[in-house]
Amino acid sequence: MKLGDDSSPFGRELRRLRTRRGLSLQKLAELVNYTRGYIGKVEVGDKPPTSELARRCDQVLEAGGQLVALATSEGLPRLAQLPAAAATFVGRETQLSQLDIALAGDSHGAPWTVAVDGPPGVGKTALALRLAHQVKDRFPDGQLYVDLHGYSPDGQPSRPDVVLEEFLVALGTSASAIPSSTSQRAALYRSLLDGSRILLVLDNARDSRQVEHLLPGSAGCGVIVTSRMRLSGLPMRQDQRITLGPLSEHESIALLRTVIGSDRADDEPEATAGLARRCGHLPLALRIAAERVATHPHHSVDELADELGAEEERLDVLSTDDDSVAVRTVFSWSYRDLSGESARMFRLIGLHRGPHLSAHAAAALAGVPVAHAKRLLDRLVGVHLVQGLGGNRYRCHDLLRVYAAERAAEEEPQSERNLAVRRVLHWYLHTAYAANHTLSPQRFDPPLEPSEFSLPLLDFTSYNEALAWCEQETANLVAATRLALEVGEDAIAWKIPVGSWNFVFLRKRWSAWISAHELGLAGARRMGDRFGEAWALNNVAHGFRELRRFKDAKEHLAEALEIRKEIGDTVGLAWTITAIGFVDCDLRRFSVAVDTLREALRIREEVERDYAGNESIMIANRQGQGIARASLGDALRELGRFDEALDELNEALLTFRNIADKHGEGYTLVKLGDTYARMRRPQDALANFEQALETRREIGDRWGEAETLHSRGRVLLDTGEPEAAREAWRHALAIFTDLDDPRADDVRALLTSTPRTAG
Repeated sequence: MKLGDDSSPFGRELRRLRTRRGLSLQKLAELVNYTRGYIGKVEVGDKPPTSELARRCDQVLEAGGQLVALATSEGLPRLAQLPAAAATFVGRETQLSQLDIALAGDSHGAPWTVAVDGPPGVGKTALALRLAHQVKDRFPDGQLYVDLHGYSPDGQPSRPDVVLEEFLVALGTSASAIPSSTSQRAALYRSLLDGSRILLVLDNARDSRQVEHLLPGSAGCGVIVTSRMRLSGLPMRQDQRITLGPLSEHESIALLRTVIGSDRADDEPEATAGLARRCGHLPLALRIAAERVATHPHHSVDELADELGAEEERLDVLSTDDDSVAVRTVFSWSYRDLSGESARMFRLIGLHRGPHLSAHAAAALAGVPVAHAKRLLDRLVGVHLVQGLGGNRYRCHDLLRVYAAERAAEEEPQSERNLAVRRVLHWYLHTAYAANHTLSPQRFDPPLEPSEFSLPLLDFTSYNEALAWCEQETANLVAATRLALEVGEDAIAWKIPVGSWNFVFLRKRWSAWISAHELGLAGARRMGDRFGEAWALNNVAHGFRELRRFKDAKEHLAEALEIRKEIGDTVGLAWTITAIGFVDCDLRRFSVAVDTLREALRIREEVERDYAGNESIMIANRQGQGIARASLGDALRELGRFDEALDELNEALLTFRNIADKHGEGYTLVKLGDTYARMRRPQDALANFEQALETRREIGDRWGEAETLHSRGRVLLDTGEPEAAREAWRHALAIFTDLDDPRADDVRALLTSTPRTAG
């Protein structure tokens, strides 16, 4: 996709960096060992960049991974992230008109930006979404939306680097190619948006610093920002800002009429106006109050307004802020109308820290059956204390969550609050383990003791079901890890991220992975659990390795190595040494990697002797042997020692078959195929790929199927069958895209270049 001028985002950024360094096309061509003509065509968009050209230019121009990432982005996908606008939205015509004009005026080379600030409950998000839907057709490349959780009850606003990672993935960037630093991510993000017309909604920002890296750098894009405070750090004119206050009396009554019905409002106009005044004319309070009126059709509006007045007097001593009194009064009014069980569920939701929760998590929190929890949650949705998200998922407005937590602190004994938190943490821990075991049952996980609670655990019957659950729950798992650390459940704090290894390794969600493991690492250290500390260190190192932060990876692995030696954890020691071998391979130190991986295999032999009677550890250890041997085969192949590579890979294959590990079997068959391809034995390579496909399809390993098709296509292309190669890659691309795997970009690049390669 070409944007703005005829060049691609990669070409424009390459030219900018080259010019900044004072390099001519000829000089850059000499430094990267490509022809001047080819680089010139890449700069103007006539040729796509190869991954190798991107890597070399990135190194020479010190781009910090930005050019590599741009090379993996196949233009902007169609984005449509806007949530639906509120069905009961009324009024605000003046503000909407002002902001609409600001989003269409002269931007002087900068993105069109507007900001909405105001107190909680005043309707900032509702206004922003109504405006966004009103103007979205001006931005044909789509919309990005994020809730920045600037004032979430847990005090954890969204980090700009994490938001940038999610935006970059949405914009088509391979997750494995996303730079590690916030500034580099922001630079890549702006390069991708350069020349495009995208609308961004940055909702609930804490301050200007939180959003400064999320703003585009050039004209064409539109930005709507909401915050409780005036974002004075943003360069904007006065007409681009509004401070939102309560609705007018006319608007408040119009909102009430949409919910309670015009006939009822017209029958009691004074009572309806009085109800609007008691709600402080705040949209959030008005909607909740109106719903309560609507659900009591046999009571007059006047009677219900008087009841609200009594509640207001009771709560008035709790706050000197009129708006706060109004909102809290309406919350209390609706809350006191709940049944005992519904009220208890609402209170306990205040103890949950994630951005949303499922019916199963709510059931664990309350200690009730899932069907019963869902009935209670739907009751809360009916009175607007909770919002239904579909798929048995729910969320609670920040203000309501604060109020729910207040009610829990006031009405739930400390022992009951502790039990509820422990139940839901146990649920997240055990469900994460179950889902990740479904994703890769062959991998070794640290032991997990049975829970003391009877939990409504999910039964994952398929790979895709487990994958979808992990995807939906990633933010909640990080929040649960943080909550576990806060309440002193340190073992859970390190076991949740460690138990989520298989998912995060597959999806490459490095920011979430590293932040969760760092929390877990703190928990393990606080409780003096050296075993858990080593596991967290080992896993964090893998995240750093994938981000190409090899120095950090090596330091963490060295620390894990010392701990595992100190505590005599030979099982973990073998995994850490294997991980060190992976890093050696990444650094192309293949001779060193051979020695390292052989040491890992020697440790595996010790484990075999020490745990001879423990069948589960024996199987896991043999699986570890297979992984080490398969990696050793990779290193030997890169050294040109093909016969030795085949010996190790065949031994790995035999190991996996002996323990009935179909996953490892398919994994090794692909490596054998790759080795035969390097030996110029294409028929042997294709035979191994066929076996790998059969094995991986048998166990429903869709990711493995795509990996095999990816390699198979390369051999088919080399043997003069470009159409067969493209067919294999099309199937691989469909699977990788469906799984949201970054390897989709690699396959897409091959499909793009095949006609020129096949010639």
